[in-house]
Amino acid sequence: MILALLVPGFAKAHPHVWVVVRSEIAFTPDGKVRGVRHAWTFDEMYSAFALQGLGKDGKPPTREELAPIAKVNAESLAEFDYFTFAKHDNAKAAFGPPEDVYLEADDKKIVTMHFLLPLETPVSARKPFSFQVYDPTYFVAFDFEKQDPIALAAAPSGCSTSLVQPKPLLSAETQKLSEAFFSNMSPGADFGIKLATRVVVACP
Repeated sequence: MILALLVPGFAKAHPHVWVVVRSEIAFTPDGKVRGVRHAWTFDEMYSAFALQGLGKDGKPPTREELAPIAKVNAESLAEFDYFTFAKHDNAKAAFGPPEDVYLEADDKKIVTMHFLLPLETPVSARKPFSFQVYDPTYFVAFDFEKQDPIALAAAPSGCSTSLVQPKPLLSAETQKLSEAFFSNMSPGADFGIKLATRVVVACP
């Protein structure tokens, strides 16, 4: 679904797709961080693009009708690490394949993708756990929901979350943000991290 947007003429400048993120940190019964459950709501233009030919009598398509697209999404996002980058105790924390993946479209035909991204190994909640959601190339712009962006599911007593906002770009960096700048970006460049909010989970 996201890869399908790499077509000529769909958009003229970065970013090409806008996503509003709401995330939930999932815990195991013994109080470890199990993973992150995402809900990504796509912008109106992208939603319309994704839903072409789907739905009946003017109604949005059902979750069942969207299941094949959800499957393709989950498979294609693996190449991009699901745009989710986590750290535990200052070391990279790896995720396994997504679970409970599904798409839904609301009455306004706005598409939201839901999925649980489990850690390969659950980690202790007593050591700092954090994650960011971003596209290194900034082709997709991710922003957390303004109200209640983060939730905790079955967390141990006393756990809390905080959001660390990115530093504003320098004026010189802002002036570089042309399509040519992104087109000439070298492989492995990580521009998106400069604009990414970090979610920090702390437990006593």
